[in-house]
Amino acid sequence: MIFQRALRRELFSAASAVFTTLFTITVTFMLIRILRDAAGGKIASSDVLILIGFYSLDYFPILLILTGFISVLLVVTRAYQDSEMVVWFASGLSLTRWIAPILSVALPLTMLVASLSLVVSPWANEQMQEVRNRYEKREDIAKVAPGKFQESRGGGRVSFVEEVSGDLSKVQNIFTSMMNDGRSSVIVAKEGKVEIDAHGDRFLVMSQGRRYDGLPTEGDFQMMQFEKYAVLLSAQSNLDANNKSAKALPLRTLIDDPNPTRDGELLWRASLPFMGLLLMLLAIPLGYVNPRVGRSANMIVALILVAVNLNILNMLQLAVVQGKISFWRASWPMHVAVAILTALFFLWRLKVNSVWHPSSVWGRIKCRLYRKKNQQCVDHQQMVGN
Repeated sequence: MIFQRALRRELFSAASAVFTTLFTITVTFMLIRILRDAAGGKIASSDVLILIGFYSLDYFPILLILTGFISVLLVVTRAYQDSEMVVWFASGLSLTRWIAPILSVALPLTMLVASLSLVVSPWANEQMQEVRNRYEKREDIAKVAPGKFQESRGGGRVSFVEEVSGDLSKVQNIFTSMMNDGRSSVIVAKEGKVEIDAHGDRFLVMSQGRRYDGLPTEGDFQMMQFEKYAVLLSAQSNLDANNKSAKALPLRTLIDDPNPTRDGELLWRASLPFMGLLLMLLAIPLGYVNPRVGRSANMIVALILVAVNLNILNMLQLAVVQGKISFWRASWPMHVAVAILTALFFLWRLKVNSVWHPSSVWGRIKCRLYRKKNQQCVDHQQMVGN
């Protein structure tokens, strides 16, 4: 019990440091990307902090999986480096005795990853999509910052306003330049507001203004003065709020109305908890290091295994989306392979006296290199194995 409490305390301490580091790096990259989108007019500047929060919730499952795996790896590696494992094995205890205390931390973490992956992440994606759609639904003229020229998404309109009302529905002193059938059109108006017709199409209705078509030096130049003039901003067909991506769909919808795209998303969500649990168990035998050698190489190998695991999951998800393999056939091979690999690593570390154990192989190589006597080589191998 004392060992388990100390191990859990050390795991929580390592997990706190690892999660803080990973979360800080992730938020930094997200902030750079979101600020770039805000500067490019893709999102509203007032939505930056909201989107960072939703993106964080979406990345939480992966961050927790990496946190659990790296934390177990660090704790086991430290025990080897401080020669605590020598005392552990000398006391007649096995490496498998680490499984129970690790599971006491891994199982709650797996349940948290499952809830985030199956429920919270879809909700966060739905909210992100709604925030972006709400900004896209806003008329281009309302996206213009006062005193700044702004190009529309299609690139066919450049707008400038002097003042915007608080509810963003009215603008004052409007300048708009458009291209119609290869001809330049310039509209200036004192005021404009948004109106929606019976079909759901959005129009910018400008009042007390003028329109100039063509160039003054051309013969077909036209100028007209109007009391009211409407410009189509967006059609209802382009504002379909029900067109959600698979990432934003709730779990019930993925199960009740399946298709290849939704099956691929369901595979990703369901695989993350199992992957996190198996990786934390794999970190126990993978944490072995020679106390006289650094642990950098060991950490690199571990991170490569995580990257390979995630890439295989992405490949399986892509195969399901493309209809090359069914959901049920893609849901189990990777986890079975990782479980077998974990069992093999445990056997490899437990059978220290095996002729194929690294210490035994290295001992035989040293004996052949230095041409020692056979008995000395055997004694050396036994000493390294023990």
